[in-house]
Amino acid sequence: MDSLAVFGLLLLGVVVLTPVADRIGVPQPVLLTIYGLALGVVPFVPAPDLPPELILPIVLPPLLFATTQATSLRELRSAARPILGLAVGLTLVTAAAVAVVGHALGLPWAVAIVLGGIVAPPDPVAASAVASRLKLPPRLVTILEGEGLFNDATALVVYQLAVTAVVAGGVTVTQVGVGFLVAVLGGAALGLAAGWLARKALGLLRDAATETTVTLAVPFGVYLLAEEIGASGVLAVLFAALYLRTVATSEVTSAGWLLGRSVWQYVEFAVSGLLFAFLGLELTTVFGTTSLLGDSQTLLVGGAVIAVLVVVRAAAMFTASGLAGRRARRTGAATPSGWWESAVVSWAGMRGVVTVATALALPVTVEGGGPFPAREEVVLVALMVVVVTLVLQGLTLAPLIRRLGVASDADVQADVRRLQRRITEVALEQVRAADDVPAEVRAAVLQQYEGRLGYRRSLEGLIDGETRDERIGEALRELLGRASEAEREAVLEARRRGEVSPAAADDVLFDVEARALRYES
Repeated sequence: MDSLAVFGLLLLGVVVLTPVADRIGVPQPVLLTIYGLALGVVPFVPAPDLPPELILPIVLPPLLFATTQATSLRELRSAARPILGLAVGLTLVTAAAVAVVGHALGLPWAVAIVLGGIVAPPDPVAASAVASRLKLPPRLVTILEGEGLFNDATALVVYQLAVTAVVAGGVTVTQVGVGFLVAVLGGAALGLAAGWLARKALGLLRDAATETTVTLAVPFGVYLLAEEIGASGVLAVLFAALYLRTVATSEVTSAGWLLGRSVWQYVEFAVSGLLFAFLGLELTTVFGTTSLLGDSQTLLVGGAVIAVLVVVRAAAMFTASGLAGRRARRTGAATPSGWWESAVVSWAGMRGVVTVATALALPVTVEGGGPFPAREEVVLVALMVVVVTLVLQGLTLAPLIRRLGVASDADVQADVRRLQRRITEVALEQVRAADDVPAEVRAAVLQQYEGRLGYRRSLEGLIDGETRDERIGEALRELLGRASEAEREAVLEARRRGEVSPAAADDVLFDVEARALRYES
């Protein structure tokens, strides 16, 4: 079986298991990782041949960029304290605790710090998938996704400095300080500069496909450039993405926005799904080739590191929650999240792609040609951490959320309908106030928006009124769907008969599908 066939099997798993994950309530990354593990034990499935050092540059930039497309800078700013506490403070504390335990169990200090940098960051893709699929409250979603976005930058700086120390035989305090400043400040500055340039480019373009291509090129380009100069590629991508998300909306055409939204939603779905299936396959391959799998000392280190990760994260969550509660009682602020939400956030610390990629990308030799100390042991411990946290915590997180009653009951679609009515009212006020256009033009646009506003009010009355009935909402969507299907068939029939050009049919069909998408929501 060749690599293309393996890719097909991984893709098949994504297609089949994604709806299964939704149906059984298991996070998609967990189920796909288990699928990859199972696929790895099949005799005729070959080991993946993707070089480990290419995993992060290929998958991390698009996934980070895609995650920011559903992230609000305002929400991140409102939760800045807990996000920074988790992404920076907790990541550093976790790396230090792992290093202490690893050194106590026989690893050299520099190697133990390398291990700490590898296993410290929870996986951003897994966190995002868990938060979106398990209906967590918006506040917890923001915290988990914010932590997942920024903790990799912290951990990768620790990892790179520690690896440099091992390979070179040591680093000075000055080198550590300079390296940290270059990584953080350089990554942020480069990301903002790339975002500004991309915004200017988008302002000059008016073709949807070209606009989307620019947004696809930005994360890869800025990540590779940042890594080349020693800056943080993760921070560079995040700052560029958040800048574009915040200030570049007006530069993008409506068609470009719709196309970009669809493309990035698909990128996130396909890349993250394939990534976790590949991850399971890679784990099976490494476990099958290592000579330390049954070594008691390595198993002891692995068990101790897993325990440290769970205990340190739980202690940090409950301590932070207790301190926040005291501040709230002193200031009269609203009561913050209680112990049950702290339990959920602490149990959501699953490790994944970054841990695997950094572990497998460890150098084989150091300066002078000698072997990298305890490399095989570090790799095996890191992969043990991924399997246990991703599978065990991932499988039990949904039952824990249900048991503690943390799931959100917010009606997102009701918010969508209210916002749609509000923007229609705002547009209508603007049209009514326009006295510098011909009367017939103003009347035509008024008729369009008044009809739209009437539809919005009728929709809210049927679905969200006091006599709310789920059957009414379902019947409404069903009838609108039938109407859209009739429109679709009419367009396709006209195209088949040659009554209109294919380009005209595609334009009309685009409008039909855009309205159908709004009806489905």
